[in-house]
Amino acid sequence: MGSSGDVRAVCLGEAMVVLRPDGDQPLAAATTLLRSVGGAEANVAGGLAALGVPTAWVSRLGQDPFGDVVVDDLTGRGVQVEVDRDPARPTGLYVKEPAPGGSRMHYYRAGSAAAAMDADLLARPGVVAALASAEVVHTSGITLGILEEDSGLVARLLALREKHGFRLSVDLNWRPALWTGASTAPLLALLRAADVVLLGADEARAALGAQTPEDLRELLGPRPRLVIKSDSHAAGEYDVDGRATQVPALRVDVVEPVGAGDGFAAGYLAGLVDGSGPVARLRQGHLVAATVLAAPGDHAAPPPADVRSRLLASSEEEWAATRVSADGIVSPALTNDAPTTDEETR
Repeated sequence: MGSSGDVRAVCLGEAMVVLRPDGDQPLAAATTLLRSVGGAEANVAGGLAALGVPTAWVSRLGQDPFGDVVVDDLTGRGVQVEVDRDPARPTGLYVKEPAPGGSRMHYYRAGSAAAAMDADLLARPGVVAALASAEVVHTSGITLGILEEDSGLVARLLALREKHGFRLSVDLNWRPALWTGASTAPLLALLRAADVVLLGADEARAALGAQTPEDLRELLGPRPRLVIKSDSHAAGEYDVDGRATQVPALRVDVVEPVGAGDGFAAGYLAGLVDGSGPVARLRQGHLVAATVLAAPGDHAAPPPADVRSRLLASSEEEWAATRVSADGIVSPALTNDAPTTDEETR
């Protein structure tokens, strides 16, 4: 399932099959369910690949048809898939139930193949090669939350970071249900060890008790670059040298909020790998997140490169006047004020 050539990014975590009703009908009344693939790190991997960053996704899947669906989906989107297939444990599943303001999620992941990820997973030949060439490795608090206590995965990953020199990116992705009755000390240790930490201000308060960026810096220490999505719909980057950059989000006609944070991570990390400055990488995070928000699924194809480049280089006034919807993007930074077509933007 691997492919030749160096990858620049590795995403490590669970993917699941997603089922949702066809339309807005209640789940209990639906007789047809649409199938797709989701999961935080899988969404980020697909987003990075769509942005032209050679990316590998590392995980475990069941030796079952849903595992085949995940492999086919990600490889079809240009991701190098490096997985162990487990004959005893299943591939995870979640079901979306339409609800006001966004879907309600029903997870069926207990005892999944991904929960058994361990240090041995990182010894696979394809994974060894991917980590040796990667510039950034991305994972999340969800991954840590599902792992079994004796996994050893994180300790091995940190040792390999010291060996290979990649940057470790961690999205907090706070899911309280995963930490019920469990100590969050391992999560805090992972965030402190990261080179980049992505999180929402609401997550920082709920999971870490941090009210401000200064609180987060004091709690997480000097190592990580902090990328905080604020309650005012802006994102801020707080670098280790004290520099701070704020970029407002785009206006979006929201269809479905699930997956937007993963889209932001993909856009931001693609900019980081490509050497973009803080404004451009934050803008790209917002832009990819906006395209996900305007789509019904957990991910969406980003705008084409020429559209992205014009929006990333736009003035503050042009950026503020940009709007994203299911019909496309309207912005004075583009050639005219009419929406680009679906073919151009999705």
